[in-house]
Amino acid sequence: MPFRHRLLALSVALMWGLNFIAIDASLVHFPPFFLVALRFALIALPTMLLVPWPGVPVRWLVGYGFGFGVLQFLFLYWGMASGMPTGLASLVLQASAPFTVLLGATFLRERVSGRQLVGVLIAVCGMALVGWQRAENAAIVPFLLTLAGAFGWAIGNTCNRLARPTDPLRLTLWMSVVPPLPMLALSLAVEGPDRILDSLTSFGEPGAAAAVAGLAYTVVIGTVVGSGVWTWLMTRHPAGVVAPFSMLVPVVGMTAAWVVLGETASPGELVGGALVVGGVLWGSTRGRRPAPPDTERAGPRSNERDPARVPQPE
Repeated sequence: MPFRHRLLALSVALMWGLNFIAIDASLVHFPPFFLVALRFALIALPTMLLVPWPGVPVRWLVGYGFGFGVLQFLFLYWGMASGMPTGLASLVLQASAPFTVLLGATFLRERVSGRQLVGVLIAVCGMALVGWQRAENAAIVPFLLTLAGAFGWAIGNTCNRLARPTDPLRLTLWMSVVPPLPMLALSLAVEGPDRILDSLTSFGEPGAAAAVAGLAYTVVIGTVVGSGVWTWLMTRHPAGVVAPFSMLVPVVGMTAAWVVLGETASPGELVGGALVVGGVLWGSTRGRRPAPPDTERAGPRSNERDPARVPQPE
């Protein structure tokens, strides 16, 4: 992966890391399932009116939208609303990276190099260390919900690769058409119309302004910009190369949670975060290749016939 593409991947990690702070602010005011529907509806409506069809098979667009949009955010928002700490949620969700590598190798027949495998294992060890340090602060159910969201993200990544769009941003925008209706139906069934209506008519309450600002961030930065760049990278590089950069998201997310929400990090968590960064950087760079042989020394000696110079019969 070229250096400038790695910088783009790092920028996505920054945008998505701060996204967890925005989600936390939005969940104070909006019910989680309705918040997912609202988030994607705000993108889907102008997309259907203004953005041309991305020109990809419908099954892969629906798969991308269902995995990345429905499953990931259904379980992530549900887990955070159930008590999953913001910083820890940003960590657990990054289990999507090894899930994506596994799905890419299984269904896309993508080759995983030894260097990539070592990098992923180092980063996974870092996530496990941070998760072990934070496990006492989160119940098992929110943890499992967030882990399910990570698997949904991996499904979306795989469908994204199979879609192979000529315009990745169009695919990202049209993917947003998939989640609103199923998530609205789920919200009406589980959360009820009264709770939905209350969230839309009580903007004078404390925290409502921050919730709207958080929603705007997740829509514009987290979804349109972040997902657009991510999709562009996924269409140009194997999933196993791009996906590990998502492991940098918890470093940003946990740092932001510490600064904004007062969530503290132990020395073990800092060591784990360093392992995540090191593993990603190791797995995303190529090792040195052997230097090509000296053509003058390796070439034919002057007293030998060079086959390339032998005249050929007409």
